[in-house]
Amino acid sequence: MVTVFGSDDRAQAHTLEAFAAAILLVAGLVFALQATAVTPLSASTSNQHIENQQRAVATDLLATCAESGALREALLYWDPEDERFAGSRPEFGTYTRGGPPNGFGEALNRTFLDRSVAFNVEVRHGDRNRTAIVDMGSPSDNAVTATRAVSLPDDANLTAPGYEETTLEGLTAGDDPGSFYAAPDADGAVYDHVEVRITVWRM
Repeated sequence: MVTVFGSDDRAQAHTLEAFAAAILLVAGLVFALQATAVTPLSASTSNQHIENQQRAVATDLLATCAESGALREALLYWDPEDERFAGSRPEFGTYTRGGPPNGFGEALNRTFLDRSVAFNVEVRHGDRNRTAIVDMGSPSDNAVTATRAVSLPDDANLTAPGYEETTLEGLTAGDDPGSFYAAPDADGAVYDHVEVRITVWRM
């Protein structure tokens, strides 16, 4: 027995085929989207959350170290004769493998380096002058920064080994050898107001 399809039957068959093809197309797109990997450098909401979190952590670290005095101690960890931070690499004048050997450096290493997060630290002073403390390389495009203002009084003592009795005022007056990376303000009991900037990024 031969069944003869009418035009209506053919139309229904074409409709079913088109519907099935549409389902397969949508299913393929959904699968492709789910299989797409999100890398650490992707511009995603998740990545933005990580950046915001790193900025908050860096800001909190600066605040905590400022309150404890560790931040000022690090700023004064200066060797006036060698004109570099004590213990830093002579060819660079900075620390390149982590934070300085003091409380601030330990906090940096514990907070970032131990979690595979690189960081640079610099001091901004005077008229757009910058002095690097830590230089671990060039930041990535996803790097974030945090800053903290610190006042250095004239009578502040250096904290580098062997120079604990040397004051900033003494260096300025020429009573002690060497010099400091920041120039003094003209007036007042404050030697200088500086800004510490931390830049962090994933290694």
